[in-house]
Amino acid sequence: MSGHSKWHNIRLRKGKQDAERGKVFTKLAREIIVAARAGGGSPDSNVRLRLAVQKAREASMPADNIKRAIQRGTGELEGVTYEEVTYEGYGPGGVAVMVDCLTDNRNRTVADLRNVFSKCGGSLGESGCVAWMFHPKGVISIPTENADEDTVMAATLDAGAEDIRIEGDTVEVITQPEDLQTARDALASAGIKFADAEITMLPSSTIRVEAKEASQVLRLMDMLDDLDDVQHVYANFDIPDEIMQEAAA
Repeated sequence: MSGHSKWHNIRLRKGKQDAERGKVFTKLAREIIVAARAGGGSPDSNVRLRLAVQKAREASMPADNIKRAIQRGTGELEGVTYEEVTYEGYGPGGVAVMVDCLTDNRNRTVADLRNVFSKCGGSLGESGCVAWMFHPKGVISIPTENADEDTVMAATLDAGAEDIRIEGDTVEVITQPEDLQTARDALASAGIKFADAEITMLPSSTIRVEAKEASQVLRLMDMLDDLDDVQHVYANFDIPDEIMQEAAA
């Protein structure tokens, strides 16, 4: 899992630099819209919406944008209707890939995905071909400059943390999805700032890829993540540290 975790943390850092492109806010707004449509417009009673709003605020999304996205989701304002679709496929070296999308045009989305997979030496697969390898978990990423492993463990052990591990310069707290909020609150109460907290899909096993294939896998992940309709990308690759460091440079 280490390779995918490191890639995700690299994307977090790049995302802060690339926020001016508007893609970050667009994806956050779509998630808020869909969450509000599915569970109502109150973050207090809609856990998915609460997490989406929290992520939007952490990304410095304007309050008016968040409000309008909620209103579009509840139908108070007119807007595009997005459909949730998950696609599955294989990257170079047989790496399993899952892609969560929010789209208003399935034909466009699948064409974009197929094009990216093809360019990067991968292929789209049938529904269910890799989903069995992944399991939903809450993951909180804390820069080691903010807190060490022991401090994080002390704050979250009784707040739903299943596992705490070091991934490069990040401490990761793993929880069940329903315990993510409790662990977030525990870190906040302890004064520990985290870089990201989300419900994600973790693989049960990994595939090690090196050299050219590793570069192709990272290119595939970046290109998929940059597509407008793509919300999340999950994969089970493990890539050597030196290649990940080159990607981070």
